[in-house]
Amino acid sequence: MYPRILYEITPDDLKKLLDAMKPVPMIMLHLGRPRSQQENANAAWAELGARMGFDAMTVQPAPGRGDLFFTAVPSETPEQRDRRLTQEVADRRAKSIAKLRLDIAAMQQTLAEELAECEEEHEEEQLP
Repeated sequence: MYPRILYEITPDDLKKLLDAMKPVPMIMLHLGRPRSQQENANAAWAELGARMGFDAMTVQPAPGRGDLFFTAVPSETPEQRDRRLTQEVADRRAKSIAKLRLDIAAMQQTLAEELAECEEEHEEEQLP
């Protein structure tokens, strides 16, 4: 799954988004239907996403952060996605190896303590 990033927009960007969501007046001389509020809002988010580097279709509010904040999935090319996924696998592997090394070190310490205790008991048994 793609990581979500917290974004902050400027008050001017917010104004543009809100203006794009206002009702579209019907002009009698206009040939064809004007774009809907939803189409205008989607276009405004798409422009903002292209400028800031996120996928406009993944935008979600950031609760408790105010109107200038939201989360979205960053835009990435297929090559960037492949590099990110490869890096995520490498990071998980490195983390797993580090944990295994710590576990092995702890087990070696426990083994050394057990062997020392066993040797002490064996030496005590041999004393007259």
